[in-house]
Amino acid sequence: MPDWEKRFRAPRVGLPDWAEDAPDRSLFVSNATGTYELYAWDRASGTQRQATDRPNGTTDGTLSPDGAWIWWFSDTDGDEFGVWVRQPFEGGPDEPATPGLEPSYPGGLAIGRDGTAVVGRSTDEDGSTLHVVRPGAEPVEIYRHHESAGVGDLSRDGTLVVIEHTEHGDAMHSSLRVVTLDGATVAELDDSKGGTEELGLSALGFAPVAGDTRLLVGHQRRGRWEPMVWDVVAGTEEALDIDLPGDVSAEWYPDGGALLIAHEFEARGELWRYDLATRELVRVDTPPGTVSGATARPDGTVEYQWSSAAEPASVRSTTGAVVLDPPGFRPPGSVPVEDVWVQGPGGRIHALAQRPAGHGEGPFPTIFEIHGGPTWHDSDAFAATPAAWLDHGFAVVRVNYRGSTGYGREWTDALKHRVGLIELEDIDAVRAWAVESGLADPARLVLSGGSWGGYLSLLGLGTQPEVWAVGLAAVPVADYVAAYEDEMEPLKALDRTLFGGTPEEVPDRFAASSPLTYVDAVRAPVHIAAGVNDPRCPIRQIDNYVERLVARGAEHEVYRYDAGHGSLVVEERIKQVRMELDFALKHLPRGASA
Repeated sequence: MPDWEKRFRAPRVGLPDWAEDAPDRSLFVSNATGTYELYAWDRASGTQRQATDRPNGTTDGTLSPDGAWIWWFSDTDGDEFGVWVRQPFEGGPDEPATPGLEPSYPGGLAIGRDGTAVVGRSTDEDGSTLHVVRPGAEPVEIYRHHESAGVGDLSRDGTLVVIEHTEHGDAMHSSLRVVTLDGATVAELDDSKGGTEELGLSALGFAPVAGDTRLLVGHQRRGRWEPMVWDVVAGTEEALDIDLPGDVSAEWYPDGGALLIAHEFEARGELWRYDLATRELVRVDTPPGTVSGATARPDGTVEYQWSSAAEPASVRSTTGAVVLDPPGFRPPGSVPVEDVWVQGPGGRIHALAQRPAGHGEGPFPTIFEIHGGPTWHDSDAFAATPAAWLDHGFAVVRVNYRGSTGYGREWTDALKHRVGLIELEDIDAVRAWAVESGLADPARLVLSGGSWGGYLSLLGLGTQPEVWAVGLAAVPVADYVAAYEDEMEPLKALDRTLFGGTPEEVPDRFAASSPLTYVDAVRAPVHIAAGVNDPRCPIRQIDNYVERLVARGAEHEVYRYDAGHGSLVVEERIKQVRMELDFALKHLPRGASA
């Protein structure tokens, strides 16, 4: 078995979630069976069991506060439209967790200590709704709005719920409303000032202390994400003196006296402990790389998932122990990333570059692996797909274009201007650096990505046809107007925010940013992979694009698979990467460029 396949097949585990009132009961995600599923773990006895088993996998689940129940979201073949079900922690049959609620897209979930749940839902017909589901009673609707909204958190005593909403119409910048379980408003916080300012808020969680009305809130008032404490009853806001560059998030330590700070800066992540009484900020010791998740345990220790581009992920503790070791073999490592800074039209662009080991000095065939999101960023973290390309002699470049997170609010919010086109300007600036530096062979450049990255790949092939030798697009937006018509409602709201209206209201903007507009200019062979049940990048709009390729006899291949927005099945993922590798190697010219 080649190393690149081993990296996909090696068993992996996610950071365990634990029940608030029964911390020995945990829930984690693993691909041990070849499909990502949920697993229950009793730490006291050491026993583990697989809790879910579905053909297309399961990753969305949580524990009730007492640890008695595993709640998981049941959709159909990855379409993200379904209902919550639950099963006993020790095992047993699944049962409806929210009887009386019809299937929907999930909009958040919070479970109280008396069994009451607050369930967020989204449908094309109803918009966003929140329901209170009490044991043995019919669900009660407490919120409804046509714009995006969801459950933020439920207070420790189960009396208050915070709603993240975008009633002002800006889906990129949420506001907060705290209500009682009968829907009565207790407090509101709106940094957007009715949608007139591009400032967002996020609910990071109520204090884990009975009767405590403090809510940890993420805000952007100083040009980046950082936390503050809002007492929703007293109406006070406590700014936190956390002098760290980059974005800062936080969660409560279980005693409510300190915060676990997650700090992201220039594609790396680290942890800190912030004492709310003394204002002391102390670094939690983690290796250089990326912390992709962390949680503070009742005994004061911290568990976290860590990796770097060169070293596969592991779940560790500040005690020095490995918290959860997957069965089977450890995946092979890869090569470290190099930080690249390039001056672009919108400012300095950060990219991560990797050179293939044992393949000479270059220039190399080079794949630009473009991240999705779009409000996300590539980091110094282990990923099997880039490692596969490195094994085949490719250099890999990943660009944190305008719209990426982690570089300040203005960098992210630039996404709203000339959608898709500004990201490609940044990618092109890094491409020019890669060629001029001698890293990349200009005749053997591959543009690749999934989701928003797949969209940018198709858009780049049409707007920069002379640059790219091969294009690879997985679950992309290909025809933006048809995508808007068919996609799930929360994404329609995001698109209205990005474009400033619907396709009917701003047709020129949608046309300028749609890959379909430029399809006849595409010169490079293009490979497209699409999930037939995808609610985010629906299949019809991809078919529209492919029909245009077929009509002019353009070189292309299309692979449709029976899942949604990506696959949770290991063999399916390997199959798709193999197809992309074979396609690129088939169509790229051999040897150095002329």
